[in-house]
Amino acid sequence: MPNLLSREFSRRSAGALACGALLLLPLTGVARESPQSTVGIHALPAEVRTTLDRIRAGGPFPYPRDGVVFGNRERLLPPKPQGYYHEYTVPTPGERTRGARRIVCGGAVATLSECYYSDDHYRSFRKIQP
Repeated sequence: MPNLLSREFSRRSAGALACGALLLLPLTGVARESPQSTVGIHALPAEVRTTLDRIRAGGPFPYPRDGVVFGNRERLLPPKPQGYYHEYTVPTPGERTRGARRIVCGGAVATLSECYYSDDHYRSFRKIQP
């Protein structure tokens, strides 16, 4: 009888560990290393296009934090070395602060070849397609 109980305990423990591991995946970013979708540039608000024009021209930027290194701590963008990504504010009409909208570009920033849009302050990203 003790052998039957220990087998049942082991089976349940293994199941609980597997469930716990599945629950932790989203927190580690393992399952979320790339943007969920893409979006065409013309489907985005006009302010996004204005910000992209400023990025391409190298400025001027309306906010002091525009162009700073984006750390990708959320791990939602493809993993790259520190300093690869830079963030820019997309103004929100009627908002007195920077708001939640951002563009994050990687690589040769001025080429706009790898830019992502977030309208929820880095909770999600969509890759911008020209």
